[in-house]
Amino acid sequence: MNTTPPSAPTNHNSVNNKHPSGLSILFLTEMWERFSFYGMRALLILYLVNALEYPREQALQIYATYTALVYLTPIIGGYLADKWLGAHRAVFIGGIIMALGHFAMAIPSQLYTALGLLIVGNGFFKPNISATVGALYNDNDPRRDGGFTIFYMGINLGAFFSPLVCGTLGEKVGWHYGFAAAGVGMLIGLT
Repeated sequence: MNTTPPSAPTNHNSVNNKHPSGLSILFLTEMWERFSFYGMRALLILYLVNALEYPREQALQIYATYTALVYLTPIIGGYLADKWLGAHRAVFIGGIIMALGHFAMAIPSQLYTALGLLIVGNGFFKPNISATVGALYNDNDPRRDGGFTIFYMGINLGAFFSPLVCGTLGEKVGWHYGFAAAGVGMLIGLT
């Protein structure tokens, strides 16, 4: 016969509702990464058509291929992080590679190299930063959903401001300034 008294029910009001300090760092990192990602995407087709004089159909094909690969490579980046790198290291590596890609976009002859760097960097960065947010909490922590909501607000904030800043710089000042702003955003996120 079990003589151990049942444990008292947990009162969620008495649990510390403060989120881990790492969440604010991940929020800002993801916000700046999304700023860089959507800032570059806001300019890409306009840059291809207006600055490099690609036919519209070819520009759309490049954009579609780029976007498809951006969503495919996180499978590989997540696998490599799980097996060898770890999520934290993969996020850092991905961020550096993406920053290099944004700055390479400023050199017209490096277009495909730049897009390749952005694709590979995103593959390392994207799945692993989300996994890092999840790792801040225990499996049954009631704050976990709220933590992801805060994290996703960073995504939306970066995505909202990026076309305004990068798009305006790209179209009004110069394409290279728009791409450089995206690269600076990624460097700020890494910092």
